[in-house]
Amino acid sequence: MPAIVLVGAQWGDEGKGKATDVLGSRVEAVVKFNGGNNAGHTVVVGDEKYALHLLPSGILTAGVTPVIGNGVVIDPSVLFQEIEGLTARGVDCSKLLVSASAHLIAPYHRTVDRVTERFLGVRRIGTTGRGIGPAYADKVNRIGLRVQDLFDEKILAQKVEGALETRNQLLVKVYNRRAITVDEIVDELLSYADRLRPMVCDTGLELTRMLDAGKTVLYEGGQATMLDIDHGTYPFVTSSNATAGGACTGSGTPPNRIDRIVGVAKAYITRVGEGPFPTELLDDVGEGLRRAGGEFGTTTGRPRRTGWYDALIARYASRVNGLTDLVLTKLDVLTGYERIPVCTAYEVDGVKHTEIPLTQTDFHHAVPVYEEFEGWTEDISGAREFSDLPKAAQDYVLALEELSGVRISAVGVGPDRDQIVVRTDLLEG
Repeated sequence: MPAIVLVGAQWGDEGKGKATDVLGSRVEAVVKFNGGNNAGHTVVVGDEKYALHLLPSGILTAGVTPVIGNGVVIDPSVLFQEIEGLTARGVDCSKLLVSASAHLIAPYHRTVDRVTERFLGVRRIGTTGRGIGPAYADKVNRIGLRVQDLFDEKILAQKVEGALETRNQLLVKVYNRRAITVDEIVDELLSYADRLRPMVCDTGLELTRMLDAGKTVLYEGGQATMLDIDHGTYPFVTSSNATAGGACTGSGTPPNRIDRIVGVAKAYITRVGEGPFPTELLDDVGEGLRRAGGEFGTTTGRPRRTGWYDALIARYASRVNGLTDLVLTKLDVLTGYERIPVCTAYEVDGVKHTEIPLTQTDFHHAVPVYEEFEGWTEDISGAREFSDLPKAAQDYVLALEELSGVRISAVGVGPDRDQIVVRTDLLEG
């Protein structure tokens, strides 16, 4: 049975939660392999709407084992708030597995994140202020805290003391904030130890056993390709690898076990935070897309920047991730537009580019070159077969498929779990 990686093919918020949930009913485990509670997945089940931040979307599907892999940074307070919220709504969270090697977000990570962003002013990155970047920085600097450290109070105290030696210097001498004591951090983190202990295991080993037993495992990426720390619009990116390669390093699953890599893209495009965005619409059309698509951050509530579909980004995502399939979401949002532009090239200083420019400077100055497609006015929310879509909508999907260089296997036509047109079976096709 397959191991499937699911990643965002744009700047995030593409509807990965819905795609994960649709697949999740047919898989045995869903793994979150990167990021933290800076990502938000919205999943609609019947009349219920769920906003997930740290937990894998598969937790909403009965019988699925949700897994938080070693590549994730975990804020224990957020984890348990989310578990408690779902449990109160009747969702069973008892099967959750958490990697012993996942890193922890401590209170000082959140503090540093927020004061640093304010200090940067106009040069700010646009982070969520939830401590994700500082936690990953500590991981790379080898002064991070891991889940397993909660079970050895002496080691935990030593590590917190080491991390605060530099953090307090920064907070007190640069940002004029009070120093944080070792005891307050240790006491808070230890308060989560007993609750976490039953969930913690060697998740890489457990996933290997599942695959060896013929079970299907879905690896769910947080954020998206254009926010990847290596392959995104650096420095306006997240702090982890949100591309398909991160599924292996962030879970302990070797590359030769991956069978299929599915990208998710909106029928238009959005991004949250700072950074270049060639097709961004800063007019009433962009505001209309925002309202029609409900484009406000699941985690932050920030208005998302909106723009037309960018085929260069889709081709880039296909290449970097090795996409085998693309799930196109929110096609219904485009209903009612007489003409729908699609970016097929950029112009930079009079030079035409059909691939993303080499440098960030050129990408920042890229002017989109559009091809327009006929729109449609029919309500498509009830479509369940590709033939149910109006001819213009079919043509639009087929054009995006050709321009993006990867087959579009499913098309979202509404927010509900069942509002999707499946063209190719993602597990068998």
